Amino acid sequence: MRELVKNDQLVTIVPQDFKLTNRGTVTEVSMDGFKMKLMYKPDGMIVNHICDFYSLTDNGYLYFESYIQSLDNNILTVANPVKHRFLQRRKFTRIKFTEDVVLTYEDISHNARTLDISAGGMKITTEDNIDIEKEYHVTIKLSDEQEVKCRYQLIRVEKGDNGKYTISGRFTHLNNIDKMTLVQFCMKKDMEAVTKKN
Repeated sequence: MRELVKNDQLVTIVPQDFKLTNRGTVTEVSMDGFKMKLMYKPDGMIVNHICDFYSLTDNGYLYFESYIQSLDNNILTVANPVKHRFLQRRKFTRIKFTEDVVLTYEDISHNARTLDISAGGMKITTEDNIDIEKEYHVTIKLSDEQEVKCRYQLIRVEKGDNGKYTISGRFTHLNNIDKMTLVQFCMKKDMEAVTKKN
C-alpha cells in the first residue's frame, strides 16, 4: 500500500449512495492498509461495506475498491485493495456510451444519440444541424435509477459523408453530486471493460 498512498494524500471515498461522498487525508500507511481522517461527518460509511476510492497522484487517477475495517469518529481504517488501477491522465475518464438524448433550448429540441461520455462532456451524433452558439438542456439516463441533468455546450461539429453530424461538447451547470455520479459511473464502466479484456 505504501507505493499507492502516502501521508497527507487527499482521497475521495464514495459509498454505495453517491450523495454521501466524503473526502479525507491519509494519516497513516501500513502493510495492511491505511488510515484517513475525513473532512465531514461519516454518514453512510459502514464497516465491512465496499466503497470506491480515488485520488489524484503523479501517475494519474488512482482508483480502487476496498472496505472500511474500522470507524472511530471521523477516522477510518481502510483495508488494502485486492487490485487497483491508475486511470487515464486526462482529467476525466471517457467511456463508450450509447443512449438516446434530447437537447432542448426554449421551444427547440433535437434528438441525438451519445457516442461517448465523461464527467466533463460527451460526443453525440444527430441528423439535425444544431446551432453551435446555443447552450442546451439535456437529461442523461445512466441506468433505471440514475440520471443526470445539466446543460450542454457545443465545442466542435463535424458533418460526415452520411449527412449526420458528430458533435463534441462539454457539460456546464453540473452540480457536484451529478459530477461525482458521472465520475464514478465512468470509472466503474472503464474498470469493467478492462476486467472483461483480461
